[in-house]
Amino acid sequence: MNSVDYDKALYYTHRSQWDNLLILMVRTKDDFLSKKIEQFLHAYNFEHDYKEVEKQLYSLLRYIDHAVEYPEMEYAHQM
Repeated sequence: MNSVDYDKALYYTHRSQWDNLLILMVRTKDDFLSKKIEQFLHAYNFEHDYKEVEKQLYSLLRYIDHAVEYPEMEYAHQM
């Protein structure tokens, strides 16, 4: 797994570039990253409760932090 995907996810999230984040979700080979992005974007677009959006955002950010901190586990995240 290329760590560029995690950098892009952070950048797109920080800059609120949801279209680019969606494209990354489809193109990344990391299934967990894809799922976390999907859950966040769904909450952002359809949830009325801001706490749920915040929960999904922090879940995405925690996963990115974990994936960058432990790159040797990257193959466990892929199919």
